[in-house]
Amino acid sequence: MLFEVSVSELKRDLSGIINQAAYGKRRIVIGSRGKPKAAVISMEDLQLLESFGQEHSVRTRRMLALEAARTVRAETAARTADPLPDSTEDLQALREIRTDELSSLH
Repeated sequence: MLFEVSVSELKRDLSGIINQAAYGKRRIVIGSRGKPKAAVISMEDLQLLESFGQEHSVRTRRMLALEAARTVRAETAARTADPLPDSTEDLQALREIRTDELSSLH
């Protein structure tokens, strides 16, 4: 559960807020001028967050990048009247270059 505090509240009760995060398992969002600026979380949550980032395999990162590219392509196609070129041949050529480079390493 998220709890919100202002910077001035954080200054007044830093120790209490840290203890809420550390022992109360609270995730505390620090806001300033109505906008979230930072968060205080427990070490357990930080370790979980860091392990999540490390668990993303190369394949997962590539799949996410591919999905982002599809989104950009769709947005670009929606803004232009001309059809976008098919990039399949370009990608195949790049794969072949990469394969050649990798095979020369052995």
